Amino acid sequence: MHLFSTIIITLVAIEFFYIMYLETFATTSATTGRVFHLSKEELARPSVTVLFKNQGIYNGLIGVGLLYATYVSSVGIELAKILLLYIILVALYGSITSDKKIIVTQGGLAIIAFISLFF
Repeated sequence: MHLFSTIIITLVAIEFFYIMYLETFATTSATTGRVFHLSKEELARPSVTVLFKNQGIYNGLIGVGLLYATYVSSVGIELAKILLLYIILVALYGSITSDKKIIVTQGGLAIIAFISLFF
């Protein structure tokens, strides 16, 4: 894996750890509300809190998978491609169903990382 790909994939992993932090540990923070366009009252609802924490764990595990693919796995490029494609497809779905900017904010770096793996 090229150095550029390694750096970009690591940044994607860090992005997903940040999303995990917002969803799992800072669920009711002003930053979480701003990022997800939800009021503090909405974020404080138990059903929303549980859903966010669950989703946060998924995002954290994607970050772990990307780091594993980049630094440990003997088939790292293939594993990274699968995880990055997953991120891109989820971002595409989110941009269709929720907010068009998601394809750029959540998927932009992943798209660059995915493309970089082919060079």
